[in-house]
Amino acid sequence: MEYITLGHSTLQVSRMGFGCMGMSEFYGGIRNDNASIKVLHEALDQGINFFDTADMYGSGHNEELLKQAFADRWSKVIVATKFGNVRGPNGEFLGVNGKPEYIRECCNKSLRLLGIETIDLYYQHRPDPNVPIEDSIGTMRELVEEGKVRFLGISEFSSDQIRRAQKVHPISALQTEYSLWSREVESNVLETCRELGISFIAYSPLGRGFLTGSIPDKGVLDAHDWRRTNPRFTHEATEKNRVFVELIQEVASQKKATPAQIALAWVMAQGRDIIPIPGTRKIERLLDNLGALHIQFSDQELNLIRQKLPLTTVGTRY
Repeated sequence: MEYITLGHSTLQVSRMGFGCMGMSEFYGGIRNDNASIKVLHEALDQGINFFDTADMYGSGHNEELLKQAFADRWSKVIVATKFGNVRGPNGEFLGVNGKPEYIRECCNKSLRLLGIETIDLYYQHRPDPNVPIEDSIGTMRELVEEGKVRFLGISEFSSDQIRRAQKVHPISALQTEYSLWSREVESNVLETCRELGISFIAYSPLGRGFLTGSIPDKGVLDAHDWRRTNPRFTHEATEKNRVFVELIQEVASQKKATPAQIALAWVMAQGRDIIPIPGTRKIERLLDNLGALHIQFSDQELNLIRQKLPLTTVGTRY
């Protein structure tokens, strides 16, 4: 496993991280904490040391799951968690909150649920349109000064919002969706991150599973799977977006790799400052994903993929 320095930090993170969200909710199925912990342990054994969670994933369940998995091995783990998306007592979504007092409340709760004294990387999950970014990041800076947080991150911020945050305190990572069918950040966000020395964390690098070719239609998804309501998973959208899968399968055949490996390798090929964080609940898929680390593209191959990529994706991300 290769390790790289994360943005304006001293954190040495694995070239591929692990997104833990799906172990708690959103993608259907029944929670199986014992099975999830085995996957998390295998990921750590395979060299992944960068694990991504949030207080909203399972309304705290995901952070508690990481505590169960890593209580006796936190010294080997770099954990990132987030605040900002508010959940109600029944899991309902209540909007975004970036108020200073709320940030402090969330940080203390995350520390307790994770069972740690300091969060390695603390993200603002979404900017709050009703709270100045400077106020939110200023409070996060205070958490760093108090020793509760080591380094700061932001998620789904625009180029202008990134610049405003950076003026308050060095930002080590910007997390946003990025994959072969979600390339919106290429217009200016990636450029801004590189100008400011901020690492880019790519979530949903497999297109929420679609790019692997394993989801021909939302009909194969569990009845409680969030993707059933996602605009990109309607019947019309999946039919038109199948061109992405066909292109990936074509490249996979040429490279003697799996579609998942091609999709992940392509994201990593866009720059060493980009770290994908695919998630899975199965060890075999984890090992398959890790195979992407051994795939290299020539400039010619990357150019050919670009030429064949559709200019747009049918359906919005949310």
